[in-house]
Amino acid sequence: MAALTAASASAADTKYTGALDGFEAKVNTTTFDPTAWTRERWKTAPLQLTYKPAPARETQAWQRKLRLKIAELVGGIPAARPPLKTQLLETRTFPGYRREKLVIETRPGVAMLAYVLTPLGATAPLPTVICVPGHGRGVDDIVGVADDGRDRTDKAGYQHDFALQAVEQGMAAIAIEPMGFGCRRDEKTRRRGLGTSSCQPNAGAALLLGETMIGWRAYDVIRTIDYIETRKDLDAKRIGCMGISGGGTVTLFTTALEPRIKAAFVSGYLNTFRDSILSISHCIDNYVPGILNWAEMYDVAGLIAPRALFVESGDRDNIFPVEASREAVARVKAVYTALGAPDRVGHEVFGGEHSFHGVQGLPFLKRVLSDS
Repeated sequence: MAALTAASASAADTKYTGALDGFEAKVNTTTFDPTAWTRERWKTAPLQLTYKPAPARETQAWQRKLRLKIAELVGGIPAARPPLKTQLLETRTFPGYRREKLVIETRPGVAMLAYVLTPLGATAPLPTVICVPGHGRGVDDIVGVADDGRDRTDKAGYQHDFALQAVEQGMAAIAIEPMGFGCRRDEKTRRRGLGTSSCQPNAGAALLLGETMIGWRAYDVIRTIDYIETRKDLDAKRIGCMGISGGGTVTLFTTALEPRIKAAFVSGYLNTFRDSILSISHCIDNYVPGILNWAEMYDVAGLIAPRALFVESGDRDNIFPVEASREAVARVKAVYTALGAPDRVGHEVFGGEHSFHGVQGLPFLKRVLSDS
Protein backbone atom coordinates (compact mmCIF):
# COMPACT_ATOMS: atom_id res chain seq x y z
CA MET A 1 0.00 0.00 0.00
CA ALA A 2 2.83 2.41 0.88
CA ALA A 3 4.51 1.75 -2.48
CA LEU A 4 1.21 2.37 -4.26
CA THR A 5 0.74 5.65 -2.38
CA ALA A 6 4.29 6.77 -3.25
CA ALA A 7 3.73 5.97 -6.92
CA SER A 8 0.45 7.91 -6.90
CA ALA A 9 2.14 10.88 -5.27
CA SER A 10 4.95 10.77 -7.82
CA ALA A 11 2.45 10.73 -10.67
CA ALA A 12 0.57 13.64 -9.13
CA ASP A 13 3.80 15.65 -8.92
CA THR A 14 4.46 15.20 -12.64
CA LYS A 15 2.87 18.00 -14.63
CA TYR A 16 1.05 16.92 -17.76
CA THR A 17 2.43 18.80 -20.77
CA GLY A 18 0.60 17.10 -23.61
CA ALA A 19 -0.28 13.96 -25.50
CA LEU A 20 3.36 13.07 -26.18
CA ASP A 21 4.32 12.75 -22.51
CA GLY A 22 6.17 9.47 -22.10
CA PHE A 23 6.60 9.01 -25.85
CA GLU A 24 9.59 11.33 -26.31
CA ALA A 25 11.89 8.39 -27.10
CA LYS A 26 9.58 7.23 -29.91
CA VAL A 27 9.03 10.49 -31.79
CA ASN A 28 11.07 13.45 -32.96
CA THR A 29 9.43 16.20 -30.92
CA THR A 30 10.95 18.98 -33.05
CA THR A 31 8.75 17.91 -35.97
CA PHE A 32 5.73 19.02 -33.94
CA ASP A 33 7.09 22.60 -33.56
CA PRO A 34 5.60 24.96 -36.23
CA THR A 35 7.99 27.77 -35.27
CA ALA A 36 11.01 25.57 -35.86
CA TRP A 37 9.47 24.53 -39.19
CA THR A 38 8.85 28.11 -40.31
CA ARG A 39 12.39 29.14 -39.35
CA GLU A 40 13.64 26.33 -41.58
CA ARG A 41 11.38 27.59 -44.35
CA TRP A 42 12.89 31.06 -43.93
CA LYS A 43 16.20 29.60 -45.07
CA THR A 44 14.68 28.87 -48.47
CA ALA A 45 12.41 31.94 -48.67
CA PRO A 46 12.75 33.42 -52.18
CA LEU A 47 13.69 36.98 -51.08
CA GLN A 48 13.72 37.71 -54.81
CA LEU A 49 14.53 41.40 -54.34
CA THR A 50 16.89 41.23 -51.39
CA TYR A 51 19.79 43.65 -51.76
CA LYS A 52 23.05 42.42 -53.25
CA PRO A 53 25.92 44.93 -53.05
CA ALA A 54 26.18 46.84 -56.30
CA PRO A 55 27.34 50.22 -57.64
CA ALA A 56 25.17 53.29 -57.02
CA ARG A 57 23.21 53.18 -60.26
CA GLU A 58 22.24 49.53 -59.85
CA THR A 59 21.41 50.16 -56.18
CA GLN A 60 19.05 52.98 -57.12
CA ALA A 61 17.38 50.75 -59.71
CA TRP A 62 16.94 48.08 -57.02
CA GLN A 63 15.33 50.67 -54.73
CA ARG A 64 12.83 51.73 -57.39
CA LYS A 65 11.83 48.16 -58.10
CA LEU A 66 11.50 47.09 -54.47
CA ARG A 67 9.65 50.28 -53.47
CA LEU A 68 6.93 49.49 -55.99
CA LYS A 69 6.71 45.92 -54.72
CA ILE A 70 6.48 46.97 -51.04
CA ALA A 71 3.72 49.46 -51.87
CA GLU A 72 1.86 46.62 -53.57
CA LEU A 73 2.40 44.18 -50.70
CA VAL A 74 1.06 46.54 -48.04
CA GLY A 75 -2.12 46.82 -50.06
CA GLY A 76 -1.34 49.88 -52.12
CA ILE A 77 -1.02 53.52 -51.11
CA PRO A 78 -3.96 55.55 -52.47
CA ALA A 79 -2.87 58.06 -55.07
CA ALA A 80 -5.91 60.21 -54.33
CA ARG A 81 -5.41 63.09 -51.92
CA PRO A 82 -8.92 64.30 -51.06
CA PRO A 83 -9.15 67.75 -49.45
CA LEU A 84 -8.06 67.71 -45.83
CA LYS A 85 -10.86 68.54 -43.43
CA THR A 86 -9.21 69.77 -40.26
CA GLN A 87 -10.84 70.90 -37.05
CA LEU A 88 -8.97 72.60 -34.22
CA LEU A 89 -10.35 71.38 -30.90
CA GLU A 90 -8.10 73.09 -28.39
CA THR A 91 -4.94 75.18 -27.99
CA ARG A 92 -2.97 75.20 -24.74
CA THR A 93 0.30 76.80 -23.73
CA PHE A 94 2.77 74.98 -21.48
CA PRO A 95 6.19 76.02 -20.20
CA GLY A 96 8.33 75.99 -23.32
CA TYR A 97 5.78 74.92 -25.92
CA ARG A 98 2.29 75.26 -27.33
CA ARG A 99 0.01 72.29 -27.94
CA GLU A 100 -2.84 72.18 -30.44
CA LYS A 101 -5.32 69.31 -30.45
CA LEU A 102 -6.93 68.78 -33.82
CA VAL A 103 -8.75 66.32 -36.04
CA ILE A 104 -7.65 65.54 -39.59
CA GLU A 105 -9.85 63.62 -41.99
CA THR A 106 -7.31 61.42 -43.78
CA ARG A 107 -9.85 59.65 -46.01
CA PRO A 108 -13.53 60.37 -46.58
CA GLY A 109 -15.23 59.31 -43.36
CA VAL A 110 -11.95 58.46 -41.56
CA ALA A 111 -10.83 60.85 -38.80
CA MET A 112 -7.45 60.98 -37.04
CA LEU A 113 -6.61 62.79 -33.81
CA ALA A 114 -3.32 64.70 -33.76
CA TYR A 115 -1.40 66.99 -31.43
CA VAL A 116 0.80 69.73 -32.89
CA LEU A 117 3.55 70.74 -30.47
CA THR A 118 5.65 73.81 -31.24
CA PRO A 119 8.45 75.26 -29.09
CA LEU A 120 7.83 78.78 -27.85
CA GLY A 121 10.09 81.47 -29.22
CA ALA A 122 11.52 79.33 -32.03
CA THR A 123 11.97 80.79 -35.48
CA ALA A 124 9.52 79.54 -38.08
CA PRO A 125 9.31 77.61 -40.29
CA LEU A 126 10.30 74.80 -37.97
CA PRO A 127 11.73 71.39 -38.76
CA THR A 128 8.88 69.02 -37.96
CA VAL A 129 8.86 65.44 -36.73
CA ILE A 130 5.85 63.16 -37.14
CA CYS A 131 5.68 61.03 -34.00
CA VAL A 132 3.97 57.63 -34.04
CA PRO A 133 3.40 55.78 -30.75
CA GLY A 134 3.67 52.05 -30.25
CA HIS A 135 1.22 49.75 -28.51
CA GLY A 136 -0.35 51.29 -25.43
CA ARG A 137 -2.95 54.01 -24.89
CA GLY A 138 -2.21 55.70 -28.20
CA VAL A 139 -1.03 59.26 -28.77
CA ASP A 140 -1.54 60.27 -25.11
CA ASP A 141 1.47 58.10 -24.26
CA ILE A 142 3.86 60.44 -26.09
CA VAL A 143 2.49 63.95 -25.36
CA GLY A 144 2.40 64.08 -21.56
CA VAL A 145 -1.19 63.00 -20.88
CA ALA A 146 -1.64 60.72 -17.86
CA ASP A 147 -4.08 57.80 -17.56
CA ASP A 148 -6.65 60.09 -15.93
CA GLY A 149 -6.39 62.71 -18.68
CA ARG A 150 -4.39 65.15 -16.59
CA ASP A 151 -0.99 66.61 -17.48
CA ARG A 152 2.10 64.75 -16.36
CA THR A 153 5.74 65.79 -16.23
CA ASP A 154 7.52 62.53 -15.37
CA LYS A 155 7.68 61.06 -18.91
CA ALA A 156 6.36 57.73 -17.66
CA GLY A 157 5.93 54.44 -19.53
CA TYR A 158 8.15 52.73 -22.07
CA GLN A 159 7.62 55.53 -24.61
CA HIS A 160 8.73 58.36 -22.30
CA ASP A 161 6.67 61.10 -24.00
CA PHE A 162 9.09 61.18 -26.92
CA ALA A 163 7.06 63.80 -28.82
CA LEU A 164 7.72 66.19 -25.94
CA GLN A 165 11.39 65.24 -26.07
CA ALA A 166 11.47 66.23 -29.75
CA VAL A 167 10.05 69.65 -28.85
CA GLU A 168 12.66 70.02 -26.12
CA GLN A 169 15.24 69.62 -28.89
CA GLY A 170 13.76 72.68 -30.62
CA MET A 171 11.78 70.84 -33.29
CA ALA A 172 8.06 70.91 -33.89
CA ALA A 173 6.28 67.59 -33.39
CA ILE A 174 3.02 66.26 -34.78
CA ALA A 175 1.95 63.28 -32.69
CA ILE A 176 -0.71 61.19 -34.41
CA GLU A 177 -3.13 58.57 -33.11
CA PRO A 178 -2.66 55.30 -35.04
CA MET A 179 -5.70 53.33 -36.13
CA GLY A 180 -6.66 50.89 -33.38
CA PHE A 181 -5.61 53.01 -30.39
CA GLY A 182 -7.04 55.71 -28.17
CA CYS A 183 -10.04 57.41 -29.70
CA ARG A 184 -9.63 55.41 -32.94
CA ARG A 185 -11.23 52.24 -31.57
CA ASP A 186 -14.67 50.69 -31.73
CA GLU A 187 -17.06 51.13 -28.82
CA LYS A 188 -16.75 47.53 -27.63
CA THR A 189 -12.97 47.84 -27.37
CA ARG A 190 -13.15 51.22 -25.64
CA ARG A 191 -15.24 49.67 -22.87
CA ARG A 192 -12.34 47.34 -22.10
CA GLY A 193 -10.06 50.18 -21.03
CA LEU A 194 -7.50 52.66 -22.32
CA GLY A 195 -4.72 50.14 -22.91
CA THR A 196 -6.73 47.72 -25.05
CA SER A 197 -6.17 48.10 -28.78
CA SER A 198 -8.52 47.18 -31.60
CA CYS A 199 -5.69 46.01 -33.85
CA GLN A 200 -7.77 42.88 -33.90
CA PRO A 201 -10.22 42.97 -35.64
CA ASN A 202 -9.07 46.08 -37.56
CA ALA A 203 -5.80 44.67 -38.88
CA GLY A 204 -7.58 41.41 -39.64
CA ALA A 205 -10.20 43.33 -41.61
CA ALA A 206 -7.43 44.97 -43.62
CA LEU A 207 -6.10 41.52 -44.55
CA LEU A 208 -9.57 40.37 -45.59
CA LEU A 209 -9.74 43.39 -47.89
CA GLY A 210 -6.38 42.55 -49.43
CA GLU A 211 -4.70 45.42 -47.57
CA THR A 212 -2.68 45.80 -44.37
CA MET A 213 -2.71 47.90 -41.23
CA ILE A 214 0.83 48.96 -42.09
CA GLY A 215 -0.48 50.41 -45.35
CA TRP A 216 -3.38 52.14 -43.60
CA ARG A 217 -1.14 53.71 -40.99
CA ALA A 218 1.46 54.72 -43.56
CA TYR A 219 -1.24 56.59 -45.46
CA ASP A 220 -2.13 58.47 -42.27
CA VAL A 221 1.49 59.65 -42.04
CA ILE A 222 1.43 60.67 -45.70
CA ARG A 223 -1.73 62.70 -45.09
CA THR A 224 -0.03 64.29 -42.07
CA ILE A 225 2.71 65.47 -44.41
CA ASP A 226 0.01 66.95 -46.64
CA TYR A 227 -1.24 68.83 -43.59
CA ILE A 228 2.25 70.11 -42.73
CA GLU A 229 2.43 71.56 -46.23
CA THR A 230 -0.58 73.77 -45.43
CA ARG A 231 1.13 75.51 -42.49
CA LYS A 232 3.58 78.38 -42.83
CA ASP A 233 5.08 77.77 -39.38
CA LEU A 234 6.13 74.20 -40.24
CA ASP A 235 8.88 73.47 -42.75
CA ALA A 236 7.65 70.91 -45.28
CA LYS A 237 11.20 70.56 -46.62
CA ARG A 238 12.51 69.42 -43.23
CA ILE A 239 10.22 66.59 -42.16
CA GLY A 240 11.29 63.69 -39.96
CA CYS A 241 9.40 60.66 -38.71
CA MET A 242 9.99 58.74 -35.52
CA GLY A 243 8.35 55.97 -33.55
CA ILE A 244 8.94 53.08 -31.21
CA SER A 245 7.84 49.46 -31.57
CA GLY A 246 4.68 49.48 -33.71
CA GLY A 247 5.36 53.17 -34.30
CA GLY A 248 8.82 52.13 -35.48
CA THR A 249 7.15 49.77 -37.94
CA VAL A 250 5.09 52.62 -39.36
CA THR A 251 8.11 54.93 -39.43
CA LEU A 252 10.23 52.41 -41.31
CA PHE A 253 7.68 51.45 -43.95
CA THR A 254 6.38 54.98 -44.50
CA THR A 255 9.84 56.49 -44.86
CA ALA A 256 10.75 53.71 -47.29
CA LEU A 257 7.77 54.69 -49.46
CA GLU A 258 7.49 58.48 -48.96
CA PRO A 259 10.40 60.61 -50.26
CA ARG A 260 9.17 63.79 -48.55
CA ILE A 261 10.44 62.37 -45.24
CA LYS A 262 14.05 63.52 -44.93
CA ALA A 263 15.03 61.58 -41.81
CA ALA A 264 13.75 58.65 -39.78
CA PHE A 265 14.39 57.58 -36.19
CA VAL A 266 13.33 53.97 -35.58
CA SER A 267 13.31 52.86 -31.94
CA GLY A 268 12.78 49.25 -30.85
CA TYR A 269 11.89 47.80 -34.25
CA LEU A 270 14.53 47.33 -36.97
CA ASN A 271 15.43 43.65 -36.81
CA THR A 272 14.84 40.65 -39.06
CA PHE A 273 11.48 39.09 -39.79
CA ARG A 274 13.23 35.77 -39.15
CA ASP A 275 14.21 36.51 -35.55
CA SER A 276 11.27 38.66 -34.49
CA ILE A 277 8.01 38.79 -36.42
CA LEU A 278 8.30 35.18 -37.66
CA SER A 279 9.58 33.67 -34.41
CA ILE A 280 8.00 35.67 -31.58
CA SER A 281 4.34 36.40 -30.92
CA HIS A 282 3.42 39.83 -32.28
CA CYS A 283 0.25 41.79 -32.90
CA ILE A 284 -1.44 41.06 -36.23
CA ASP A 285 -0.71 44.61 -37.37
CA ASN A 286 2.93 43.60 -38.01
CA TYR A 287 2.25 41.21 -40.86
CA VAL A 288 2.60 41.80 -44.60
CA PRO A 289 1.42 38.77 -46.59
CA GLY A 290 4.06 37.36 -48.91
CA ILE A 291 6.82 39.80 -48.03
CA LEU A 292 9.42 37.05 -47.59
CA ASN A 293 8.95 36.12 -51.22
CA TRP A 294 10.64 39.42 -51.97
CA ALA A 295 12.54 41.01 -49.10
CA GLU A 296 13.65 40.99 -45.48
CA MET A 297 13.10 43.86 -43.06
CA TYR A 298 16.58 45.27 -43.68
CA ASP A 299 15.76 45.51 -47.40
CA VAL A 300 12.76 47.71 -46.59
CA ALA A 301 15.04 49.90 -44.46
CA GLY A 302 17.49 50.10 -47.37
CA LEU A 303 14.87 52.00 -49.36
CA ILE A 304 15.41 54.99 -47.05
CA ALA A 305 19.00 55.50 -48.21
CA PRO A 306 20.60 57.96 -48.74
CA ARG A 307 18.17 59.89 -46.53
CA ALA A 308 19.12 59.88 -42.87
CA LEU A 309 18.21 56.92 -40.66
CA PHE A 310 18.91 56.36 -36.97
CA VAL A 311 18.12 53.11 -35.18
CA GLU A 312 18.22 52.33 -31.47
CA SER A 313 18.00 48.92 -29.82
CA GLY A 314 17.82 47.82 -26.20
CA ASP A 315 20.33 45.10 -25.39
CA ARG A 316 17.62 43.27 -23.41
CA ASP A 317 14.72 43.78 -25.83
CA ASN A 318 12.91 40.45 -25.69
CA ILE A 319 10.80 40.92 -28.84
CA PHE A 320 13.39 42.46 -31.15
CA PRO A 321 16.60 40.57 -30.29
CA VAL A 322 19.62 42.85 -30.35
CA GLU A 323 21.91 40.58 -32.36
CA ALA A 324 19.38 40.47 -35.18
CA SER A 325 19.14 44.27 -35.01
CA ARG A 326 22.91 44.51 -35.39
CA GLU A 327 22.74 42.20 -38.40
CA ALA A 328 19.95 44.26 -39.94
CA VAL A 329 21.79 47.56 -39.48
CA ALA A 330 24.93 46.09 -41.06
CA ARG A 331 22.87 45.07 -44.10
CA VAL A 332 21.35 48.54 -44.33
CA LYS A 333 24.77 50.18 -44.09
CA ALA A 334 25.81 48.31 -47.23
CA VAL A 335 23.11 50.20 -49.15
CA TYR A 336 24.19 53.56 -47.69
CA THR A 337 27.81 52.80 -48.54
CA ALA A 338 26.89 51.97 -52.14
CA LEU A 339 25.14 55.34 -52.38
CA GLY A 340 28.11 57.20 -50.89
CA ALA A 341 26.37 58.09 -47.62
CA PRO A 342 27.70 55.78 -44.87
CA ASP A 343 27.53 58.62 -42.33
CA ARG A 344 23.77 59.06 -42.88
CA VAL A 345 22.88 55.93 -40.91
CA GLY A 346 23.48 55.41 -37.18
CA HIS A 347 22.79 52.78 -34.55
CA GLU A 348 22.84 52.95 -30.77
CA VAL A 349 22.62 49.86 -28.59
CA PHE A 350 21.69 50.97 -25.09
CA GLY A 351 21.45 49.08 -21.82
CA GLY A 352 17.75 48.39 -21.41
CA GLU A 353 14.65 46.56 -22.45
CA HIS A 354 11.99 47.43 -25.04
CA SER A 355 11.74 51.18 -24.48
CA PHE A 356 12.45 54.56 -26.03
CA HIS A 357 15.93 55.87 -25.26
CA GLY A 358 16.66 58.85 -27.53
CA VAL A 359 20.09 59.81 -26.16
CA GLN A 360 21.82 59.70 -29.54
CA GLY A 361 18.80 59.46 -31.82
CA LEU A 362 17.14 62.79 -31.00
CA PRO A 363 20.31 64.89 -31.47
CA PHE A 364 20.93 62.97 -34.72
CA LEU A 365 17.45 63.87 -35.94
CA LYS A 366 17.84 67.50 -34.90
CA ARG A 367 21.20 67.80 -36.62
CA VAL A 368 20.02 66.28 -39.88
CA LEU A 369 16.83 68.34 -40.08
CA SER A 370 18.72 71.52 -39.16
CA ASP A 371 21.19 70.89 -41.99
CA SER A 372 18.55 70.04 -44.62
